[in-house]
Amino acid sequence: MRQEYDSSIHLFPAIEPYDCGYFERDGHQIYYEQVGNPYGKEILFLHGGPGAGCSPAHRRLFDPEKFRAILFDQRGSGRSKPYAYTKRNTTQYLISDINYLREKLKIKKWALFGGSWGSTLALAYAIENPAFVSSLILRGVFLGTSTEIDWYLYEMRRFFPEAHDRFLSHIPVEERDDLLSAYYKRLMSANYKIRNEAAKIFASYENSCATLHAEFRDAGQSAVSMAVLEAYYFMNDCFLPADYIVKNVQYLKQLPCYIVQGRHDVICPPASAYKLHKIWGHHSKLLLVDDAGHSAFEHGTLRNLMLFLQTI
Repeated sequence: MRQEYDSSIHLFPAIEPYDCGYFERDGHQIYYEQVGNPYGKEILFLHGGPGAGCSPAHRRLFDPEKFRAILFDQRGSGRSKPYAYTKRNTTQYLISDINYLREKLKIKKWALFGGSWGSTLALAYAIENPAFVSSLILRGVFLGTSTEIDWYLYEMRRFFPEAHDRFLSHIPVEERDDLLSAYYKRLMSANYKIRNEAAKIFASYENSCATLHAEFRDAGQSAVSMAVLEAYYFMNDCFLPADYIVKNVQYLKQLPCYIVQGRHDVICPPASAYKLHKIWGHHSKLLLVDDAGHSAFEHGTLRNLMLFLQTI
């Protein structure tokens, strides 16, 4: 009997991996897992952040009869080791890890599912490896540009002033002209108390702006990896040349791309998703969800992601 996903929350029932483990590369032990049907359609889940890691809820996005879903914690994230580690951790290393995992699992082509930073990584990977990609499903599009990073650091205050005030208040007045450098210095501190305090504030800033409802949200166990790796990637322009994705989307136009974007996404404003969609052309489908912000688990976004997953 075909297993239906829960109509009240639009997720399939909780599931455990049928295969999981680590692979070692460049001093990193990288965690991966496979769920669903070993003979199903291969799809790779790319988590956000950088540094957020995967959770059991992410497994539940995928029909376990239809998909062979592969999830992995990117370098320094989640269950991968060392935790919050920045050495030999760049976009190019992550792309290399994805191809290593694809070869290890003997996958010729897979669909890519990525939200927020996961959308950036999916696009960067696909640009370099279009022959290995069957389609893309993206959510909360982030193109990895300096304009988007500046928006995140300074302009989100227009919509979430309380969260931004908490974010700002951790930094002395004389350092606030360059919030990223100020946080980066603290997040890279050898003093774990200084690092952890900065990480808690940095990560909760994003979490508190992720839905339509403004409230303080602690980032929990992933706070340090999220804060350290986001600041590190932002300081290095996400290890991408200027406007890299926009300039290279032409190489992906033959691939189907499905985009679900919260119209009120303040972290990754919909202008980026719309721009990507317009450049992509007729193989791209964009759905703007009027009652959603950034989070994948807001009702409208989740419902439409699940619907797109049924069509690929």
